[in-house]
Amino acid sequence: MIKPDLTAPIPEGIRSVHFIGIGGSGMSGIAHMMLSSGMTVSGSDRSDSDTLQELRAAGADVWVGHDGERLPDTDAVIVTSALWPDNPELLAARERAIPVLHRSQALHLLARDHRLVAVAGAHGKTTSTGMLVAALDALGADAGFVNGGVVAGLGTSSKHGDSDLFVLEADESDGSFLLYDVAVALITNVDTDHLDHYGTEEAFDRAFADFADRASECVVISSDDPGALRVREQISHENVMTFGWAADADVRLLSIEAGQQVEFTLEHRGEVHQGSVGVVGEHNGVNAAGAVAVLVSLGFEPKAAIEALRTFAGTGRRFESHGTVRGVDVYDDYAHHPVEVEAALKGARTATSGRIIAVHQPHLFTRTRDMADEFAEVYERLADHTVVLDVYGAREDPIEGVTGALVADAFADASKRDFIADWQQASDRVAEIAEEGDLVMTLSCGNVNLIIPQLKASLAETEDD
Repeated sequence: MIKPDLTAPIPEGIRSVHFIGIGGSGMSGIAHMMLSSGMTVSGSDRSDSDTLQELRAAGADVWVGHDGERLPDTDAVIVTSALWPDNPELLAARERAIPVLHRSQALHLLARDHRLVAVAGAHGKTTSTGMLVAALDALGADAGFVNGGVVAGLGTSSKHGDSDLFVLEADESDGSFLLYDVAVALITNVDTDHLDHYGTEEAFDRAFADFADRASECVVISSDDPGALRVREQISHENVMTFGWAADADVRLLSIEAGQQVEFTLEHRGEVHQGSVGVVGEHNGVNAAGAVAVLVSLGFEPKAAIEALRTFAGTGRRFESHGTVRGVDVYDDYAHHPVEVEAALKGARTATSGRIIAVHQPHLFTRTRDMADEFAEVYERLADHTVVLDVYGAREDPIEGVTGALVADAFADASKRDFIADWQQASDRVAEIAEEGDLVMTLSCGNVNLIIPQLKASLAETEDD
């Protein structure tokens, strides 16, 4: 992968941009915003998708494959850290001295004149950002935003707003979340990850503390998460608001009931309030408390903020339903870390009385190597059966001996898992196992969602067996 130069100056008067990897959830959202602002947008990606079709329909010149000769005359090229250094369009941009900007710099360009709320954390960023955006919309505050997933009810992952507020999901994986001029910083949790970039847990924690201290107005941070507590000790900010179960939390949770939706009770300044969000999983009650804290820090009354949160109905690829085939419910989730997988499976358990069949696509060779045992333990404990696919390497080169088999082999009970690299064979195996009333869920931030048509087709083919 490439290492972004976040010190590179952002050219003034940018009117045209080209995105390498425009189909990604974050990149496509930025592209749509730039299109709606009147910029000329082009881009490429390695495969076609509904996202690319939507960008074409919106006016972007988008193609499949990476071809340096097709790179147009443009004011800037937008990239992510996941890009390979020998990408032909990246090489062509550098040869022609076209400014190359990281996606975070493009976000900074869009948000720099706004009162910025930035959401960071190891888990829950996209959902928490979606909660804030949905609530602000219900409160009549027309905020701009860029999120890592489509916000249900709004039908988009990004938009321009007419108010001074702007909400974005801030990426800690490569340190780029330190670029933004943040008014309110939300830290959902701090679970050590991305040591390929940071090197040590101490450096990872320090980056979050720096992110917090850069906020001009307020820091909102978990009162319970062990990593957040470590970071809290390093924060020097004068205005910190905490949320969670702790007795001294500023927004204190009193109860959470997780079923088809999450209902919660919380206390703020001696007043008790009840609310709900239209998603599953106890962890989303905690995310809701964090969103309430942010909204209060922005000046909204707690009661109004909590009522506005009732409009939130989820985000794309977060326990996202893909229908039912022969009585089997099919879902997709972005969970790609053991903590996220645990939360996703616990949430799924509240939504079904049948068995849970998980389809796990390991994401990154380093994470698979370092966390295979943790993944296996969570899946074996919380899913009834797990089909493990091969590793989605994303920005990383392969590591010898690191495959999905590492996760499968770490199961204590071999009867509860399969390692099947071939997607069609994996789909057929899921269909063989699944019975009416069961729930099948794919889990990864890779491209595992693309297996869903095969899963559904295999389920349909066994309908009359």
